[in-house]
Amino acid sequence: MERQPSSQPRDINIEILASLSYNKQHIGVVTKSSSEWGWSLDLEKLKASVISEVDAQRHQLTRLSLKIHSNPELGFQETKASSWLTQYLEKNGFRIERGICELPTAFRGSYGQGKPAIAILAEYDALPKLGHACGHNLIAACAVGAGVASKPATDRFGSSILVIGTPGEELYGGKAIMADRGAFNEVDIAMMVHPGVIDIATTQALACQTLEVEFFGQAAHAAARPEAGINALEAMLQAFAAINSLRQHIKDKARIHGIITDGGEAANIVPAHSAGSFMVRAEDDTYLNELKQRVINCFIGAATASGVRLEYKWGNTRYAPMRNNLTLAQLFSQNMQSLGRRVHLTDPGRAFGSTDMGNVSQLVPSIHPIVAIAPVEEGVHSPQFASAAASEAASRGLLDAAKALAMTVVDLVVNPEIIIKIKEEFQQQA
Repeated sequence: MERQPSSQPRDINIEILASLSYNKQHIGVVTKSSSEWGWSLDLEKLKASVISEVDAQRHQLTRLSLKIHSNPELGFQETKASSWLTQYLEKNGFRIERGICELPTAFRGSYGQGKPAIAILAEYDALPKLGHACGHNLIAACAVGAGVASKPATDRFGSSILVIGTPGEELYGGKAIMADRGAFNEVDIAMMVHPGVIDIATTQALACQTLEVEFFGQAAHAAARPEAGINALEAMLQAFAAINSLRQHIKDKARIHGIITDGGEAANIVPAHSAGSFMVRAEDDTYLNELKQRVINCFIGAATASGVRLEYKWGNTRYAPMRNNLTLAQLFSQNMQSLGRRVHLTDPGRAFGSTDMGNVSQLVPSIHPIVAIAPVEEGVHSPQFASAAASEAASRGLLDAAKALAMTVVDLVVNPEIIIKIKEEFQQQA
């Protein structure tokens, strides 16, 4: 039975936040007013300290990234990466909770106390056969680097920084599972940076759900008695043809794609069984639901035409569309630009994928920007991008992203009024 992750935003009382004087007793943002602290001066000093701290960590962070890259682990099997990341945080003063949300390789590293609670998310799973062709080794090292570099701002202003390890992003939607199990209930803002081929402050991610399909027919000798067989592979091929026809008449941003995982045993045997794995994506949940039924109709029609029995199962975890917080994204963009990168607010190439960060973004204000580490022609999920994720350009991207994330933390804790604006935007998007 299909299980949908919760997508209801928590209630945020903006009027109460606006009326408070930002003290620890109420929301714990700062202990004095912005003017008393001379916040603009603090901002520049703290950002300079962030840059210095990341630069001081550069060799350790690069080594950590390369070590994860050299030891790729599939989703929910990331025991080495999880251990290395938590050890790094622990050595730098973070309190560690391992195995959170009943996921052995998930973790939470915490530093500081009070509000806002700002989460930086780490991914560290690899792709089957391709290794870190999505660059999650960089996401992981960037997250811990940014968390450690944020400590002075947290010490000064009484907020808390969380580095949350989220396993199984690629195939299992680990963040969706963690969201269902309460991992983000006490989080005020969530951020992460993904490597890619262009510097972008927001990500256009689609709602997505997986589908497993099987056809059951009747085996027979393909030459001597073909009339006795019922061809399950033929049903799968007809379903592919129907989906190819359907693709011409769906919305522009929707996607349907799949592979055949079983097509028979030998050429001289009528295949009695075929199986396939598919993904259906859409810009929003409503259209995804509509598209799911149209896709299933393709399989039902193929089964009817071929005389086979159809069985199918939708994945338990559903990736939600990304809900970008533009106020937060603009802060990050400004910080990246101060480091010398030319950052687009949105993707000019209109590249669409899916991420379980979308599920987090439905609960709390979030961003999922991209940092360029490779040429445009070397798209993610390719052997070329796997190599790029261990390059000098990748190390530069990792360090810039860590600096920009930590500098954004500084923006948030030094100037609490911006948090109100971020949360107001989040409520208006609901």
